[in-house]
Amino acid sequence: MSDRETDVQREAAGGLLDDPAVRLLSELVRRRSITPDDAGCQRLLAARLEAAGFHCEHLRFGDVDNLWARHGRGDPVLVFAGHTDVVPAGDEKAWTSDAFVPSLRHGRMYGRGTADMKSGLAAMVVAAEHFVARHPDHPGSLAFLLTSDEEGPARDGTRRVIEDLAKRGERIEWCVLGEPSSAVALGDTIRIGRRGSLSCRVLVTGVQGHVAYPQLADNPIRRFAPVLAELHDIVWDEGNAHFPPTSFQVVEISSSSGAVNVTPGELRARINFRYSTEWDHAAIRDRVEQIFGAHELDYVLDWHLSGEPFLTGPGPLIEAVVDAVRAETGQAPELSTGGGTSDGRFISPAGAEVVELGPVSASIHKVDEYVELEDVPRLAAIYLDIAERLLA
Repeated sequence: MSDRETDVQREAAGGLLDDPAVRLLSELVRRRSITPDDAGCQRLLAARLEAAGFHCEHLRFGDVDNLWARHGRGDPVLVFAGHTDVVPAGDEKAWTSDAFVPSLRHGRMYGRGTADMKSGLAAMVVAAEHFVARHPDHPGSLAFLLTSDEEGPARDGTRRVIEDLAKRGERIEWCVLGEPSSAVALGDTIRIGRRGSLSCRVLVTGVQGHVAYPQLADNPIRRFAPVLAELHDIVWDEGNAHFPPTSFQVVEISSSSGAVNVTPGELRARINFRYSTEWDHAAIRDRVEQIFGAHELDYVLDWHLSGEPFLTGPGPLIEAVVDAVRAETGQAPELSTGGGTSDGRFISPAGAEVVELGPVSASIHKVDEYVELEDVPRLAAIYLDIAERLLA
């Protein structure tokens, strides 16, 4: 982009470039915080929060940086939560501009993490600064829980912080995650829950042999095929008022001897369940293991639970979020449980009401990720309104 084109874009953006949340977002995007490297994002945010009167604790587990910041000591506790880590940019030559240099085009800011979820973080911090300036002696507590391990294994991030808080007797009443929840326009959708995610690595062992003499071999593909067909044919549930039906998917399958005239000796596969509150992980495991056990095959199942489903019901948090969105946008948001998993799966089991509210998700994890520039200060206004409805 030429200097003249840049000047035109800046002029079109008007005063938005001077907005504190937009400026903070620009600083965050410049930090190459690819999981689990925080790249100084949390130090930057902590400095802002400490200047506003927050007590900040940097909690490092393994190679993951986490931040717990709190203003006030009483209950109830409202937490703004999120992650400073981002996914890799991929082929950076495919980007129109440098993935880690914020670029302004057509009323949007481009850069890795602009939507997922550094705009949410910037808006939350600015909202918190305004809130404590207006209400220095507010009841309850306003807190932040930030991690650099949401896009990765998610073992030493929010999960560990929640465990640490529980040991200290600190309880979260309400949590707003700044994940990009909006579908088409800011605030059109908020997440009030997420499906559970249960994965399994499958190993089926047979006997390698010549394809012309199947009676002398034991082909694991043939053994596994009826099991796979049965798993696909099951109607696991019909979903419920809040969740779609449970989904079973095979995400990987491989079996090869390395030669076209030799049947393989083993088969490996990965399967995944995205499930509603009609199930828990133990019940799904039991059902799958019953199916495997009913067939003649030599197998090993290695299970991994990413998180159980969670759902926030009607209450003060949803009421405050819906009213704040309506006040800013003029529209009531859709209440949804769609999408993948989030760190809400670690926060909700601790007893907190959890919702996710953030910018439009259309470009997340893509080349030329972006956020609508005008949505950043609007999001900060919504977060401020939520805090005032719950704590002021």
